Amino acid sequence: MFTKPKVAFKILKRCIHTKEVKIGVIGVPFDKGQPKVGVANGPDALRKAGLIEQLANIRNNLTIKDYGNISYEVMKEIDSDIPNMKGYAHVASCTKLLSNQVEKIIRDESICLTLGGDHAIAIGSVDGHIKAKNEDICVLWVDAHADLNTNKTSTSGNVHGMPMALLATELSDYWPYLPGMDWQKPIISIRNVAYIGLRSVDSYERLVIDKLGITAFGMEDVENYGISTIVNMALNKIDPEKKRSIHVSYDIDSLDSLEAPSTGTSVRGGLTLREGIQIMEMVYNTGRLGAMDLVEVNPSIGTEQDVKKTIDAAIHIILAAFGYSRRGLVPKNVDTLPLQTFPPTRQIIK
Repeated sequence: MFTKPKVAFKILKRCIHTKEVKIGVIGVPFDKGQPKVGVANGPDALRKAGLIEQLANIRNNLTIKDYGNISYEVMKEIDSDIPNMKGYAHVASCTKLLSNQVEKIIRDESICLTLGGDHAIAIGSVDGHIKAKNEDICVLWVDAHADLNTNKTSTSGNVHGMPMALLATELSDYWPYLPGMDWQKPIISIRNVAYIGLRSVDSYERLVIDKLGITAFGMEDVENYGISTIVNMALNKIDPEKKRSIHVSYDIDSLDSLEAPSTGTSVRGGLTLREGIQIMEMVYNTGRLGAMDLVEVNPSIGTEQDVKKTIDAAIHIILAAFGYSRRGLVPKNVDTLPLQTFPPTRQIIK
């Protein structure tokens, strides 16, 4: 049988008129956590490709404020380098400013979207989220790499491979004193962190994951269980009571290099774009997304087609985080549409 047009119209309106959601966007054109030039252009490349406009078109109840890009100066109190931490003074100075900005955005009851920049920026974005939510957050780290090295274990000294080790309480004793980083305390337990997409893990990182029992799903787990099951297992592990604010730190290199070639440390055998999108669709459906990073898009790597493919993939992932449906979007102007434009809706009787 069929639902009458007036009933269908009311159902359609209910799909649109929900609680207002605010998104605060902050760009971090930062490249000092790794050696490849170009990743600092990631935030503006995403904006130029229409990210903000596409977010605004998802549905009526989204309010988006673009705070522009972080601009920092190196702190004067950092007068010495830290062994095997390249660009340390820049990392400390930029992430301190970012932490403050992220905290303000979230305290304004907005979801914070941070556009990188390399993955070292997550030191600041996660720290700001933790402070805004009084430590009651969990982190989903979507990445080909674990980013769990310290300055003593890293073979490169690149800080974009260290942010999770700096954030975790369980690894705080493995660091020397870091001047200029007193604002950042490692106050999130590694038990509240889950990895998805791992396939390039250093031996020390592997040891830490095993020793501390970190929730870590590699690509073989995705193949064995499917991405939907993996996401559910990850969230159930780090947020069993379903009440924590979720921080997703999403490295574009979690995708297979055929899907996102314009990134600094691509690794073959990664997530498909479809799997990458589904991760964020599932997080969106929890209603608990508090903050998201999208990092390591490098428009200077690859051909023009490679860059476009990578930026498109990043935008698809971000849109999924805020409610874009692959089934299609309900028209935003439903209140002004004439009733006769709606055909009778088929109703299935069980």
